[in-house]
Amino acid sequence: MGTLYLVRHGQASFGADDYDNLSDLGRRQSVRLGQYLRQRFGAALRLDAVLTGTLRRQVQTWEGIAEGAGLDVPRLEWPGLNEYDSHAVIHAIHPEPLPRADTPELYRAHFRILRQGLAAWMRGDTAPRGMPSYRDFVRGVTSALDHVRTQHAGNVLLVSSGGPISTAVGHLLGTSPDTTIELNLRYRNSAITELAFNPKRHALVSYNTLPHLDSAEYADWVTYA
Repeated sequence: MGTLYLVRHGQASFGADDYDNLSDLGRRQSVRLGQYLRQRFGAALRLDAVLTGTLRRQVQTWEGIAEGAGLDVPRLEWPGLNEYDSHAVIHAIHPEPLPRADTPELYRAHFRILRQGLAAWMRGDTAPRGMPSYRDFVRGVTSALDHVRTQHAGNVLLVSSGGPISTAVGHLLGTSPDTTIELNLRYRNSAITELAFNPKRHALVSYNTLPHLDSAEYADWVTYA
């Protein structure tokens, strides 16, 4: 039986013109995760494969993990692991531009509308511009899971985003759309979800954990966006 580690990217640049880059803290989270993996597994740390989407923040996170862990493993790009376009999801139900989320109230309002937009997309009520249908989005995620269980038998690391990871877990557990959305929006930066797998199936072992930040010195490194 193999182990699949699904990791969300480190903190990105929420509120900036280009979200798709790690912040300074996001890079530190990624390197720290790599250091933790090296400390936990030592010389026994081996990865059969590494999969990421094509987004910069996902690739940058893997680069930070590799640096912290001292790993040199080829990376397989899997476009189905890319995140949904949150701006397109919101625009499909709220065409007027939202104000920059630079206060707690505006931040909460942004994510309230995002929840509504995700629910509409998942029901098939909207077709956000430039995005696949939700059914095709799910297929992109599950194709990566199928690849892992049929092509590998050891440790595999998959670096993606909150949407694909929560979709993978929701698919395995058969959760409702509303529950999948909540799993998504509570997923923390650089958090790990662990799945056990064999050629027939995956099984959830743990979800959304931050063992590499589990001490007082890293208390202010925990982020969600």
